[in-house]
Amino acid sequence: MSGIARLRCDQVAPVLGDVAANSALVVASVERALADGVDVLVLPELVTCGYVFRDRDEALRSAITTDDPLFVRIRGLLDGTDTVVVFGFGERQGQRVRNSVAVVDASGTRAVYRKTHLWDRETLVFDAGDEAPPVVGTVHGRIGVLVCYDMEFPEMPRMLAVAGADLIAVPTNWPVGEHPERDRVAEVIAAQATARGNGVFIACCDRAGTERGQDWNEASVIVDQFGWVVAEAAPAAGSTAVTADVFPTLARDKSTSPHNDWLGDRRPELYEREVPRA
Repeated sequence: MSGIARLRCDQVAPVLGDVAANSALVVASVERALADGVDVLVLPELVTCGYVFRDRDEALRSAITTDDPLFVRIRGLLDGTDTVVVFGFGERQGQRVRNSVAVVDASGTRAVYRKTHLWDRETLVFDAGDEAPPVVGTVHGRIGVLVCYDMEFPEMPRMLAVAGADLIAVPTNWPVGEHPERDRVAEVIAAQATARGNGVFIACCDRAGTERGQDWNEASVIVDQFGWVVAEAAPAAGSTAVTADVFPTLARDKSTSPHNDWLGDRRPELYEREVPRA
């Protein structure tokens, strides 16, 4: 069982459509993470290209393939380390454009996941993925991947928990919205509930900056397997790093009492039954 792992969500501010500048932003983030002894680095959704595209054609012009030099550069930076980088990118597949996430370590690109649940105007810009999210085995534990709105569907993190994920990394762009001042934003509350309901660690990396008038929650957060926040961005912090040292493999103990288990107490055969209506 692996030991302590330093997690970081680097809440940066990409520039819409500027792939070169955003690639440099990613590289600088990786270099900082390595200097700080970070084991798992999570960057925002679509960090290579930005988010608020007018249409599919504009997004396609800013999309890259998994053969892009950025992937080679990240792998080179990670050479000789055990650090894992999870980052969002606009992916070009022929004439399709995906909202994708890559998991990269010193051996190369371990997995690519294409967002399956598209939010709002994303449905006019991106092509939804149709593959299940991956779980990647690393020396820091088993890392599952989702993107932003995916986490709002309980089946998605549950799939990853059942598949053995210790940590779910979630690159995200959370549009700012109203919420009671006494509470955290709803997306963070959802992450806490998801972590608790599945007994997994969750690292959500939000973004900073303003894009075509759109602001973001700037609410990057790391949640432990009991649903408690262990590190989070300060309100309106802008570009900032959220870092925490955790033991991801503690998530493999799903016991909630001497007689209960988060996953063992499930009754899938019951959930498939038709609900009676009186």
